[in-house]
Amino acid sequence: MLEGCVPWPADLAERYRARGWWEGITIPEMLARSAGRHPGKTALVSGDLRLSYRDLVEISDRLACRFLEAGIQPLDRVVVQLPNGPEFVHTYFALTRIGAVPVMALRAHRHTEIRHFVRASGAVAYVIPDRIGSFDYRAMATEVQADFPALRAVFVAGEPGEGQQDLRPMIAAPMPADEVRAALAQRRPDPSEVTTMLLSGGTTSLSKLIPRTHDDYVLNARLCGRVGGFGEDTVFMAILPLGHNYNLASPGMLGTFYHGGTVVLAPSGDAADVFSLVEREKVTAIAAVVPLISNWLNSPVPDDYDLSSLEVIQNGGARLAPELRTRLRARFGCTPQEIYGTAEGLINIVPLDAPDEMLLNSSGAPVCEDDEIKVLDDDGKEVPDGTPGELATRGPYTIHGYYNAPEKQVEAFTPDGFYRMGDIVRKEGRYVFTEGRKKDLINRGGEKISCEEVENLIFAHPRVKAVTLVAMPDPVFGEKACAFVITKDGQGLEFDELIGFLRRQNIASFKLPERLEVVSEFPLSPVGKILKRALREAIAEKMDNEKVA
Repeated sequence: MLEGCVPWPADLAERYRARGWWEGITIPEMLARSAGRHPGKTALVSGDLRLSYRDLVEISDRLACRFLEAGIQPLDRVVVQLPNGPEFVHTYFALTRIGAVPVMALRAHRHTEIRHFVRASGAVAYVIPDRIGSFDYRAMATEVQADFPALRAVFVAGEPGEGQQDLRPMIAAPMPADEVRAALAQRRPDPSEVTTMLLSGGTTSLSKLIPRTHDDYVLNARLCGRVGGFGEDTVFMAILPLGHNYNLASPGMLGTFYHGGTVVLAPSGDAADVFSLVEREKVTAIAAVVPLISNWLNSPVPDDYDLSSLEVIQNGGARLAPELRTRLRARFGCTPQEIYGTAEGLINIVPLDAPDEMLLNSSGAPVCEDDEIKVLDDDGKEVPDGTPGELATRGPYTIHGYYNAPEKQVEAFTPDGFYRMGDIVRKEGRYVFTEGRKKDLINRGGEKISCEEVENLIFAHPRVKAVTLVAMPDPVFGEKACAFVITKDGQGLEFDELIGFLRRQNIASFKLPERLEVVSEFPLSPVGKILKRALREAIAEKMDNEKVA
């Protein structure tokens, strides 16, 4: 296994292979297998472009050869920061075809995060769009390259900058099939090797890198698709970033391809864009998050379209309230399906045929019979069903360590290899019910904000003496960030001034505080710890009073 990764213990690996969880195939072989079953079937729809399974395999294999020609080698890490589109799909399968390891960045990430991903992964290449809106990714890539000489190549899906390579002809330029076969003949990755690096939620710092293998990630896609009801008739709509584990493989794009369905890429989460595509493409499943579902439920737009094909709307990232699940089922005539899990592994899904009590209230059950779960108290002892505690898990697609982060082992994993998820849950049999985060994290509609990371940036402001970031309630996103600040010598600090300062630090926009409270002191515990719960309660009460006023 790639140096810096923690393999599964030999006895567990033997068990998972013996039980058929690990099939011994790579992610590209999974795609090729589906292509062999129905080569001419539509696999991907993006705008007016329609690609068959045969097309996907041929284009991705051709691009894999171009990456080899450009010097990308097996186990090279490549930061991929592409929006949803055919270029993302081709790049992902091409890199994994030659055994390179895509590191899944999101389009919202900026200099601070990208530098961290390059440094932490040892990346040798970076794949970007030319620009989205007013932001130029080429300029950012040039600045990052200046800091990391080992980052030797930048590939651009669009007009490249100086010294950068145009991804478009690499995808489009023809190449004889026999040359492709010859170039890739000896390039099959080991299925037990790392295939993808996902990002942790970054609860205490910048994101850690999560190494997923072909064996475990194929299983992830297979079982999530099975419990999600996916099959050859599935038409799955991808709205959220494909770089997220949820939309990539839980079940997402890879779960759809495993089971032979069709992936439709939506241009946005706007109700008109989404539901016009549902009607046109006969979409059966949508992966969504709380803010999208809330907006759709409060929009008249869906009534203008034929939604009779729609069977399920999935929700992930943050818990969907039972009343919204009930409204979703009544409004769209489909099943609400809660998906709760982690990029580190364990995925819980509510089966489509679950009793209403579980369908409307629970966060699902593990998708694999060999997923071991237990709920722990603060002393690490297992608690009985119905008692809240921290969820810990071990299984055939849950990692045993972060990439190059041995210092995180004791904190994140138990001595017997269970991953501590940091979530407070209660368990009833195999079903879990989430109750919040143990670690200091703000969940803004599924986007995770590390309080410590943002606090550290705010501390750099010359007039800030102390700061703490807390979650404030929001009807659409669930939570947003509120910064409580004590200034030096009682100086003033305006919200717009703080945001401008943070924007100059080049962090993702979703991490920016959305409210500022300048205070003279923080509530403290007897040992001097800031009582964030008291601050959360105070800001919630203040917001309620503002509504009344």
